[in-house]
Amino acid sequence: MVIIMSQQVKISINNLNVFFEKKQVIFDLNLNIRENEILSVFGPAGSGITTLLRSLNRLNELIPSFKMNGSIKLDDKSIYDKDVSLTELRRKIGMVFDVPTPLPMSIYENIAYGPKLGGEKNKKVLGDIVEKALKEAALWDEVKNRLKASALSLSGGQQQRLCIARVLALEPDVILLDRPCSGLDPISTAKIEDSLQSLKDRFTIILAPHNTQQASRVSNRVAFMLMGELIEEGLTDDVFYSPQNQRTSDYVTGRFG
Repeated sequence: MVIIMSQQVKISINNLNVFFEKKQVIFDLNLNIRENEILSVFGPAGSGITTLLRSLNRLNELIPSFKMNGSIKLDDKSIYDKDVSLTELRRKIGMVFDVPTPLPMSIYENIAYGPKLGGEKNKKVLGDIVEKALKEAALWDEVKNRLKASALSLSGGQQQRLCIARVLALEPDVILLDRPCSGLDPISTAKIEDSLQSLKDRFTIILAPHNTQQASRVSNRVAFMLMGELIEEGLTDDVFYSPQNQRTSDYVTGRFG
């Protein structure tokens, strides 16, 4: 486990309840997420983890039946304030999904697309942004000689790292990763995990891990959710080796789930 470099709270979640129609999927959740840490939120399917991640950049609002109460603050400001721009919020809190979704264009254009939408036109600046993002995502050495090739020609692991690079190109504050390694081979998974360790020096990372082993490998802190409730959270070693709740102990030791 890596020592947490900052104790400053980046995201504060207070009394969060989430509903889809009459079905409640998150119950009275309270959680502080610190700057420059990797927080893994883990638990069995149906625990509300993806819903939680999507709540952090307001993607759930795309679903008509979504309702919530409670508060979510980024840098002590509610993300639901009327003056908050959704476009700017989703730039600050970028999300990478479990299935890689490269745009049907070149590798270069996939990374440059966001900065171009933001108004960047200088080719040298765009080239620097593309190179930096691909390096941070541990993909540069594999694609630097074929940036004009279609992103769809990349392997699954490369496409996932491309999607991470696409988020990094927007210089977010927070990166949400929803099981980004679920369909990847061990080598691709290791490359993504290695890149996460270097990225946390600049970003706050919230990860829904592929499994508990991944959570234990990469996280500074972890949070265990079960049936929409936050059961336990804390430093990774504390939760895995000295859990305070019997349900946490049962899950991390494989007794259920």
